[in-house]
Amino acid sequence: MTGPATGSAGAATARKAERRGPEPLGWAGAQLAALRELLARPLTSYHLVLGCSALLLALGLMMVLSASSIEALQRTGDPFYWFLKQVTSVAIGLPLMWVCSRLPQRFFRLAGYPLMGLAILGLLMVIFLGQELLGAQRWIVIGPFSVQPSEPAKLALVLWGADLLATRARAGRIEWRQLLIPLMPGVALLAVLVMLGRDLGTTLVLMIIFLALLWVVGAPVRLFGGILALLALATATMIVAEPYRLDRLTGFLHPWDTAQNEGFQSVQGLMAIGSGGWFGIGLGASRQKWNYLPHAESDFIFSIIGEELGLMGTLVVVALFGLLGYAGLRIAIRTKDPFVRLSAAAATAWIAGQAVVNIGAVIGVLPVTGIPLPLVSYGGSALLPTLAALGMLVSFAKQEPGAAEALAARGPGPVARALSWLGLNRAGRRPAATRAPARQQAARPRTARRGTTGNGSGNIREKIREDVRGDVRENIRDNIRDNRE
Repeated sequence: MTGPATGSAGAATARKAERRGPEPLGWAGAQLAALRELLARPLTSYHLVLGCSALLLALGLMMVLSASSIEALQRTGDPFYWFLKQVTSVAIGLPLMWVCSRLPQRFFRLAGYPLMGLAILGLLMVIFLGQELLGAQRWIVIGPFSVQPSEPAKLALVLWGADLLATRARAGRIEWRQLLIPLMPGVALLAVLVMLGRDLGTTLVLMIIFLALLWVVGAPVRLFGGILALLALATATMIVAEPYRLDRLTGFLHPWDTAQNEGFQSVQGLMAIGSGGWFGIGLGASRQKWNYLPHAESDFIFSIIGEELGLMGTLVVVALFGLLGYAGLRIAIRTKDPFVRLSAAAATAWIAGQAVVNIGAVIGVLPVTGIPLPLVSYGGSALLPTLAALGMLVSFAKQEPGAAEALAARGPGPVARALSWLGLNRAGRRPAATRAPARQQAARPRTARRGTTGNGSGNIREKIREDVRGDVRENIRDNIRDNRE
């Protein structure tokens, strides 16, 4: 027989269950709950940025080797020529990313102004001293190296624009009217210099960064409309002024009608993707890279991925860029600092937007603009600023709520532990919290540690027991920490 107490307890349980809502059912509900728990962890953004960047870099090196080997062998006699140059760029870019991931926020705020000056100077040099290739004047050739100043200009605009608006923030809010001077003239100057070099693709990416800054500060819709109208007018002017751009637009609208002329690259790229099927024809087995698809290692590397790795390979690339974009926006949302919010959102819009433009051109939904796929395409000028921006995102991810505590609790990583085994750093030392009692014990006078009873041997034995217990506790803590890692 159920008593009043039992009935009231059951009613209370029912009310609690009703407040909690329906429980997830089955395997899918359990997986969804586990995913939510995983995304709620403080280091999620940190691991996503690092993991997606590493996977895209590794995939890029593999595909650059595959896509460039035939043409490199024909031109230089060495099938690894462009691959080794890309490896060199990665070898420079990874330490740069690591350094940027450990720099304070103040450095990025100050670095935007000299970077902006250097970008403007480099773009001016391109106009007078640059080398023209395929209708665009983008590169400065210095000995065996070629530099494309428009690529660092993207990072310069991110840092300079974010700091310019963050310094004018009031109570965490930024007035959109502060965009007019000097941010808008600065963006216009960069865009004009890039357009004078006849680089429409980079101009589009600069506008994406600027629109991201507009979005974060809450600019009104009419301002967005005005900027987009000016951008459309400038684009139309550039297309009409240069006959090759008009030919590209014609080739984009009717690629199969101009398959032997303007639409040749687009058609060959579509044929590469279409021949890959679900799982591709095999790594290194591409047929379009045999002098059929121009710039297979750079602008159209996504086509080679589709041909050799199939639809599944292209979906993996899209998913990695999607996760990278999610991580960047998560960093921007979870911070209260205006500069971090602005720079993280702008850098994410730059990398993700450039990936969308490149992939859209390859699959035929956007005109061919000649911009690379971030982290994947061949080219050190584009890779180094991108890795620096990702290192900045890693640095900001460490400042998320609870991230610093989680990193401290995790202890030294595998690299730091390996260096400590070799005696090259002090990462193997105990944490400060566990070293403090030992220092305090060591700082006591000898007579105080031994006691005042005069029974020296008894106190020594007691001290040895205490040391043994302390060592055992320390070993247990180390084992628990290692198991968690």
